[in-house]
Amino acid sequence: MVTAGPPVGVLSLQGDVREHVRVLADLGAEVTLVRRPEELARVRGLVLPGGESSVIDKLSRGFGMREPIRAAIAGGVPVFGTCAGLILLADRILDGIVGQQTFGGLDITVRRNAFGSQVDSFETELDVPALGSPPVPATFIRAPLVEELGEGVTALARLSDGRVVAVEDGPLLGTSFHPEVSGERRFHQRFLDVVRAS
Repeated sequence: MVTAGPPVGVLSLQGDVREHVRVLADLGAEVTLVRRPEELARVRGLVLPGGESSVIDKLSRGFGMREPIRAAIAGGVPVFGTCAGLILLADRILDGIVGQQTFGGLDITVRRNAFGSQVDSFETELDVPALGSPPVPATFIRAPLVEELGEGVTALARLSDGRVVAVEDGPLLGTSFHPEVSGERRFHQRFLDVVRAS
């Protein structure tokens, strides 16, 4: 008997939705595109994709999604945010546009576009002890940076200069980079393991 994977959603308002859907489906998850509160209610975990954080913020309010997502996070639903998704999970944001809001949940401070513009995008390899070997290939595209960690938040990965680029706090997981772009699956697997255990 084949057991279906956990039902998880990808917030599908803007950003690199397809890449996340592909990785999650390849790992056996049952994936839903989430644009409406009723779709969010059907999943046990949510991915916030990379894209433009201020646009996703505005669209989430326009689609009536901001408060349901905040309630889901407060209720312990596992959430994985990459790049813009990490910004949206942060409690505090530096260099946001006027009026920009986040969903919150992660007791961190992030800085938008901390590495510069699109032309400053780069790839590197990161040691992530929680994921074991080999190093994680990481693609940074107009990426944020975690400037401050609150109590209870664990830094999962740092650049060679010590700056934090991946964090975890209970069911919340966030990366400054795009594992879904580089073909790295271990962060998504870690997220799905949390969903299964929740």
